[in-house]
Amino acid sequence: MKKLFVLYTGGTIGMKDSPDGLQPDTSLVQTALSAFNGTARFDWHICTPLIDSSAVTPQDWANWLSLLQNKLPDYDGFLLLHGTDTMAYTANLLALTLDTQGKPLILTGAQKPFGTHRSDAHRNLHTAVNALLTLPVHETLLAFNGKLFPAVGSSKSSTESDEGFTNPHFGQWLPATSRKISGSRNTLPRRFCPKSKVLPLYLTPGAASRAAASLLRHHPADAAILLSYGHGNTPSDHELIQAVSDFTSQGKPLLNISQVPQGCAAAVYAQSSALRKAGAVNGGKCNIETATALMMLAAANHWNTEHIQSELQRLKLII
Repeated sequence: MKKLFVLYTGGTIGMKDSPDGLQPDTSLVQTALSAFNGTARFDWHICTPLIDSSAVTPQDWANWLSLLQNKLPDYDGFLLLHGTDTMAYTANLLALTLDTQGKPLILTGAQKPFGTHRSDAHRNLHTAVNALLTLPVHETLLAFNGKLFPAVGSSKSSTESDEGFTNPHFGQWLPATSRKISGSRNTLPRRFCPKSKVLPLYLTPGAASRAAASLLRHHPADAAILLSYGHGNTPSDHELIQAVSDFTSQGKPLLNISQVPQGCAAAVYAQSSALRKAGAVNGGKCNIETATALMMLAAANHWNTEHIQSELQRLKLII
């Protein structure tokens, strides 16, 4: 019988009504996995306090990483119950940072609380546990609405339907067609520092370019992510380009990614050549969730441009 570790962090899946709205609760611990009695041994760790995932901090990630690392030798697989708002961020952080030694780690949650009318929690739990017990999973996945998704590239895509997550570039995880990540994860240091400051900069037509330039100059960031247009294009704004150049010349990495869900930041248009010359690294198919984890690691471990590009290639985000 397999031995599975369940990390319950909070989230809608276990929430109950309160005068102020839904809030985390521990009652699902008694019943959530009762359908699997006799098929596996489940050992629970309940975070104190339980949190709404919109309140997740890098320190929470550090705590969970330490806990999971310590439990790795003793369990066959890991189930992480998490709120949907930041589940994809947590999944990417774990996928890029934690070496599970080939053991499966699956995150799931729900759009509606366990035990409520037409809740999706039962299906999501069944998908996750079934994968842990019967499928050849050796990585970090998300389980939602009867589907499994690789952590890298996944995003929350809906609050209105049970189809809460997608992976626009890599699609579903399937045993026969699972995307094999090449190369060794151990070629780069992967110390996680919750104090690493990553600055996201979202461009829109108008004042956003100047605002981004100002933040790059004055915010105490260790790394930055520029969410630009299309194939990674930005306005021809001298102030922004100069701010990027000044930022990267300090040895601070800046990753340029596309705002488009199925976008790819690449050297396609002349419009973005000035940005590349200023030291921005094109993130290829990287989404904001993957980019956040990547830049936190880059900042904490002093990865240079070559290191970042090597990791992007390993993850098949660039060719």
